Amino acid sequence: MKKLLALLLLAVATLTLVACSDDDEESGDASTAPPSEAAGATTSTDVEGNVTLRLGYFPNITHSQPIVGLQRGTYEEILGDNVTLETTTFNAGPSAIEALFAGAIDATYIGPNPAINGYAQSGGEALRIVAGATSGGALLIVGPDAGIEEPADFAGKKVASPQLGNTQDVALRAWLLDNGLGAVESGGDVEVLPTANPDALNLFKQGDVDAAWVPEPWATRLIQEAGGEVFLDERDLWPDGAFVTTHLIVSTDFLEEHSAVVKRLILASVETTAWINENPEEAKELVNKGILEVTGAALPAAVVDAAWPNLESTYDPVTSSLFGSAESAKQLEFIDEVPDAKIYALVLLNEVLAEKGLPEIKVEGGE
Repeated sequence: MKKLLALLLLAVATLTLVACSDDDEESGDASTAPPSEAAGATTSTDVEGNVTLRLGYFPNITHSQPIVGLQRGTYEEILGDNVTLETTTFNAGPSAIEALFAGAIDATYIGPNPAINGYAQSGGEALRIVAGATSGGALLIVGPDAGIEEPADFAGKKVASPQLGNTQDVALRAWLLDNGLGAVESGGDVEVLPTANPDALNLFKQGDVDAAWVPEPWATRLIQEAGGEVFLDERDLWPDGAFVTTHLIVSTDFLEEHSAVVKRLILASVETTAWINENPEEAKELVNKGILEVTGAALPAAVVDAAWPNLESTYDPVTSSLFGSAESAKQLEFIDEVPDAKIYALVLLNEVLAEKGLPEIKVEGGE
């Protein structure tokens, strides 16, 4: 599985992909490290000269900050006249990571496991997580005729996940192990089928898979379009129901060279997060408008309405959940080591929060 995951990660990036659809301080806390020790982060707010910021994101509701922020013009306004913002959309984490590696983008909103994999592949050098974006929004949905009422009933069943080694795939496989089950290839009797979300929906409708562990809005679509039922909301597995689904990562080179630009990007993300939470109905409309503009197809309003409460827009990267997910990925042999706390550079986020009178975010977990 490690070899296959590496091949996926190193696939050639297609930068126009679109679809609806991751020296130690003694405390292990990168959020309180001096600026010079946090991947070049500084307290400067001045942007010298003209800078181009190339930002990636996915056109789906778990990436609401960039979509809403771009729709409202918040990012361009806060970045300022001397920062040119260029955006690229992706439909898979490995493609976004490969683009970051290639220097084709400087920052991207992305799920936790692709960030973990990219950090590991680069020996901890290529990227840093600088802010959160979304918590929650992943569910295990079972078919109406699957005969699944308790964990033991998954034995002998077919369960779809979005992609081998992705965030939901790792969560599914770890949950199976925790319940005395396992994937067929690891000696268990559950057939885990990594399948693109649109294909999983079709297989679900046809009864060719019995269940699927998927992110929103696909969980809601399985319910509304294929008669699926919620077996498990992943929030129930985490303390306070919080786990990272999407966060903002930046290349270390760009962070070192243009920390003032990164701080403005974080400020735009934080302010957009607040606006989304204060204006959910308008936010839903803007997200769907943004999805339509990128993909050519908006989501049904009923899907957005039902999926929205399963997500939380947040600037908190929920660091403990990333390390928990990484532990699971290591147990499943997708990665060799759990990343250390240096994967986070929260100095600039905490500067933004302090200026707004908001509590500091600390790294919880990691070494």
